[in-house]
Amino acid sequence: MPGLQRATGKPVFLYTEEQRTRRDTSIWTTIQGVLAPIQFLVFLVSLALVIRYLLTGSGYDAATISILIKTVFLLTIMVTGAIWEKVVFGQYLFAPAFFWEDVFSFLVIALHLAYVWALFTGALGPVEEMWLALAAYAAYVVNAGQFLWKLRVARLQASSVSITEEATA
Repeated sequence: MPGLQRATGKPVFLYTEEQRTRRDTSIWTTIQGVLAPIQFLVFLVSLALVIRYLLTGSGYDAATISILIKTVFLLTIMVTGAIWEKVVFGQYLFAPAFFWEDVFSFLVIALHLAYVWALFTGALGPVEEMWLALAAYAAYVVNAGQFLWKLRVARLQASSVSITEEATA
């Protein structure tokens, strides 16, 4: 089965049966499922506005507002994701199944907050602020990819478990 494997070749499942049940019945799973694509759409709009500013020199205010909105979505999804991890795994962050995703999420948050800091302190000029936003967005894309990969692994594992259960029934 594709997915995560131990050195012994045995698969590593992301969820125990109890965790899978908590995941599937939690309102926080639905909230994450709604917020993630909205955040991605906000990201795409903001990315276009940032690139437009860098290419043309116009639209700084629109790009700035879009980055701030993206940052609010990022922080919201991080808080709700931590609550989701608590419900599913019993701890707010760094559950073994999502440890590296959480670690990288903090880099993404740090870059977004560095942008906010630079904006409000005037530490960087407008062009440098936009490049910092692009760095934050690049990290966000990597982090989103991590989570999408885990979602795929979980789906493959769920399919494997149900096929195994059907075969033993």
